[in-house]
Amino acid sequence: MKQYLPKIIGFSINLISYFSSSRAAKIAIYIFSKPRKGKLKEEEINYLKSAIEKDIIYNNFTLKTYHWKGNKETVLLAHGWESNSFRWKDLIEILRNLDYTVIALDAPAHGNSGSKTFNALLYSECINATLKQFKVDTIIGHSVGGTASAIALDSNNKLSIKKLISLGAPSNFIGLVKNYNNMMGFNKNVIKAINIYYLKHFGYLPEYFTVANFSKNIQAKGLIIHDKKDRIIPYRDALEIKKHYQNAELIKTMGFGHGLKSDKVYNHIIEFLNT
Repeated sequence: MKQYLPKIIGFSINLISYFSSSRAAKIAIYIFSKPRKGKLKEEEINYLKSAIEKDIIYNNFTLKTYHWKGNKETVLLAHGWESNSFRWKDLIEILRNLDYTVIALDAPAHGNSGSKTFNALLYSECINATLKQFKVDTIIGHSVGGTASAIALDSNNKLSIKKLISLGAPSNFIGLVKNYNNMMGFNKNVIKAINIYYLKHFGYLPEYFTVANFSKNIQAKGLIIHDKKDRIIPYRDALEIKKHYQNAELIKTMGFGHGLKSDKVYNHIIEFLNT
């Protein structure tokens, strides 16, 4: 039954579009922006208690950050969709053992952060709000966390970020939006209304949000790691990012999937941090 649920919901939204396309788009965008998971479990909560917790108020909601102090440079970790700061546990332990200062951020509507909805632009603003609270040297972002980090740096090139590491990050929004539209089976009325919604609320159509447009002002040295067999974000996205992010190195992995949780990946990260 679960496999048919998106089509059933999509069919209902299609019906609504014949009476009010704007209403249909609003519902569609809300579902697209509403994480189904990413809240913290008891084990995850207990681990994150080892950090110094700091709440940042942004846009009338609370943004949760976790801070482990060290004597070396500061690394900010930004997780992806339907995840939370605990996903970094293994890397946090490695960085702490090497005496790095580590800060992890729960994205809006994820973990212990507030907000009912999520999108990459809002996430980028939250990353910028976090950077105002902490002096960060390097940002590591997984999936949409990598994209949001790039948008944050592109929109504020005054930041003193030295390095940006993207793990399995998408190069654009249009692919994500198209996949969602296909999964839900939206008709042309809904798709057109979604584009109008983006234009009204974000100032641009979904196709504007590409790496070509949000990497122009990034001064930080980059590392892109992407798995050839990533079934969530295709490897071609990494090639597209590398094409436009001139000051970046691309590392291709095999067999680690979208999560990229591997000692080999962590070794690449540490080697890059040490250069």
